[in-house]
Amino acid sequence: MPGPRADGTTPTASERGKARAVLNRLRQRYPDIGTALDYESPWQLLVVTILSAQTTDENVNKVAPALFERYPEPADLAEADREEVEGIVYSTGFYRQKSESIIRMSQDIVDHHGGEVPKDMDHLVELRGVGRKTASVVLAEVWDVPAIAVDTHVKRVTRRLGLTEEEDPVAIETDLRSLYPRKDWSELSMRFIQFGRDICEARKPLCGACELFSLCEWPNRFERAGKTPD
Repeated sequence: MPGPRADGTTPTASERGKARAVLNRLRQRYPDIGTALDYESPWQLLVVTILSAQTTDENVNKVAPALFERYPEPADLAEADREEVEGIVYSTGFYRQKSESIIRMSQDIVDHHGGEVPKDMDHLVELRGVGRKTASVVLAEVWDVPAIAVDTHVKRVTRRLGLTEEEDPVAIETDLRSLYPRKDWSELSMRFIQFGRDICEARKPLCGACELFSLCEWPNRFERAGKTPD
């Protein structure tokens, strides 16, 4: 049974029913869903997920082949010259911080895990440069481990739908865990993320074409859809 929300309250049966309806409609829109980032190993997914912060997956997919050709294994990136890495990932933005993160993360994998990416949240978030969101992406995507990654898309969509009122990503994750059974956790994030990109955009959401309109609680939805509240 799912636990309480971040504020300690327990969702009602009606609230869980709404959450189930949201997921069912997202499943219809996206029967099969996964990350748009290109990768060939858990370590590569860690790297490209770190690089994807504040940029598009397309940008990351353009630089990843050159990066992994130059540094094919964690041990290679662990010993890399940071300025050389910066030159490769420059176009993804925040290149100094990202280069340092992926090098240190690779060092930790080599030094503490024998070059293999750990398969549990506690050890993943101990890696330098890896936060809870990145760890959740890897767990759910690679191993189908129940995990919910909360990024800006997940935050925006779930708040507009009224699935959470929280601002903090960890609190939002807790609220979603309280609404959905554990078996559904690993499929949630990518569907919310893609929906946020396709329909529920930050500035110009396509409310008039939204199959979740009847479940939405965003105050501006009627104006955006050109509809009048009942």
